[in-house]
Amino acid sequence: MSTKLQNGLYAITDPRLLPTERLISSVESALRGGARVIQYRDKIASDIELVKNAQSLRDLCSDYQAQFIINDDLNLCLRINADGLHLGKSDGDIAHAVNKLSDEKILGVTCHSDLVYAQHCIQQGVDYCAFGRIFPSKTKPNAPYCPQDTLTLAAKLSCPSVAIGGITTDNAPNILTTNIHSIAVIHGLFGQQNIEATARIFSSFFKPSKTE
Repeated sequence: MSTKLQNGLYAITDPRLLPTERLISSVESALRGGARVIQYRDKIASDIELVKNAQSLRDLCSDYQAQFIINDDLNLCLRINADGLHLGKSDGDIAHAVNKLSDEKILGVTCHSDLVYAQHCIQQGVDYCAFGRIFPSKTKPNAPYCPQDTLTLAAKLSCPSVAIGGITTDNAPNILTTNIHSIAVIHGLFGQQNIEATARIFSSFFKPSKTE
């Protein structure tokens, strides 16, 4: 399987956990702990704040050789030259995004537990599919449940799959037995007192399976 998405901890920001004054330092802590992908997700910031924060995070990720993904905002992704874009299941036109993004950019989509939709997205040209929520989620408590059996099947798709939703350092090893490509974490990382130490624990789960 060819993949543009780096294998390992996929960290997603949340403005409630990471207000602007803590955003950069907290993300850097995650990167120091080994996070390989950062997704900037903020539904409440102003346009000016979004651009400023996204540019700062892009530069920070570059310093750590990590990938920087923008959530649900194609224009912002293009404007600040992020590494890629993530679209929710009902957020944005996949075909339009594929057309606008250059070949080296990453496009991911949320599939919840819908493997048929995932196949449809792969045919349209997406680079990874996200499945979840796997466990009860503090960030999205009403998100539809995705059983672990679905992750096992998702891991066999022709593009990388990412598990998300309520993942912690305690339950992550069990999730990784499905051979899923990556785990995406919000509260399980940025809601913890020591972000760097938590990121190191998450990242350690991937080291034995790395072949690169």
